[in-house]
Amino acid sequence: MVDRREQAALLVALRSSELSWPQIARRVEEAGSTSTILEELTSPSAPTLDHQPLDLDTAVTAMCEEIEQWSAEGMGLVTLLDESYPTQLLMVHQRPPFLTYRGLPDPSEINAVAVVGSRAASPAGLERARSVATLLCNHGTTVVSGLAAGIDTAAHRAALDAGSRTVAVVGTGLRHCYPAENRELQSQIARTGAVFSQFWPDAGPAKHQFPMRNGVMSGMTIATVIVEAGEHSGARTQARLALEHGRHVFLMREVMANEWARAIADRPNTTVLEGPDHLIKVLDDLLAEVPDLIDV
Repeated sequence: MVDRREQAALLVALRSSELSWPQIARRVEEAGSTSTILEELTSPSAPTLDHQPLDLDTAVTAMCEEIEQWSAEGMGLVTLLDESYPTQLLMVHQRPPFLTYRGLPDPSEINAVAVVGSRAASPAGLERARSVATLLCNHGTTVVSGLAAGIDTAAHRAALDAGSRTVAVVGTGLRHCYPAENRELQSQIARTGAVFSQFWPDAGPAKHQFPMRNGVMSGMTIATVIVEAGEHSGARTQARLALEHGRHVFLMREVMANEWARAIADRPNTTVLEGPDHLIKVLDDLLAEVPDLIDV
């Protein structure tokens, strides 16, 4: 059973504390509660003479009402203290203190693979993204992507066309959609899969948020497939984060034209794909190891 006031206390701390979100998350996880340390989290380290302490009970009650409004709009909330927080994401350093979502989250989902790549994708790249996503869906694997233009959009649409669940991890709050032309796609994904955000619902697109989104996408999946990406693509960021997380990175042969891809090709947990059968074989080996790594 979700403790709504405990959830609200965490969000009050995130909005009111002078500490960073990672610092708050660490303190809350150590305490096993936000409510018990909320006054400590929201007290300034050097209060001024005219400092007025926050009325914590009123602030928590107001936050509960705000969360209920989110729920009325079809947005769910999960915090890192909730049992429904995605299991795999708990294992990485970049786990956000909370996620909002639309749709049908599956916290124990372990057979998920991210399919990502360039926004300005080539026609051949888009076709490869569709092929990879369809292959994964036919193999019973959930396709995760970032709802961006280009490769992400092709992967999501291929998963929907295959009648399969797909999950989007977005770089805005859930009251927004970026790019705007993917609003209907975002709604379609939520009807049969899930759309996650680590940002406040009103947060619009901002450049720094998309790499943060990549960290969550990597953390939620067992592996990332880089379909097509240039030297400065966000997919490059996701490949780096995935390797930091100890997750597998698949590089399609075409990506090897990039210096960054060649630099990681021989690293542990990196596979340069020779074809569809190669992807499925390595993925099956990875999934066979998951029960030993994650207590679901």
